[in-house]
Amino acid sequence: MSASLSTHVLDTGRGEPARGVRVELLHGDDPVGSGQTDEDGRIPELASGLDPGDYRLVFHPPSPFFRRVELEIALDDGHYHVPLLVSPYGCASYRGS
Repeated sequence: MSASLSTHVLDTGRGEPARGVRVELLHGDDPVGSGQTDEDGRIPELASGLDPGDYRLVFHPPSPFFRRVELEIALDDGHYHVPLLVSPYGCASYRGS
């Protein structure tokens, strides 16, 4: 079995999707997926066919303070959706559906 990952980024300071945000997925130090958010702030498939394990999800958001937001995530079999909500003053993430 394998895992897949999608994401989206919302600019909560502006109340709209964050377009053109670069996102990378790494397994150890090896890149296994990357992309930029579309007009709706989404990357529908950042990576698929992933082995279960620990990964690093790295966002480069449009924030004057947060230049890089990195999450360590543990993937098992199945699909995962991990969004980022970012503003000039804070950021948050959660496991979506």
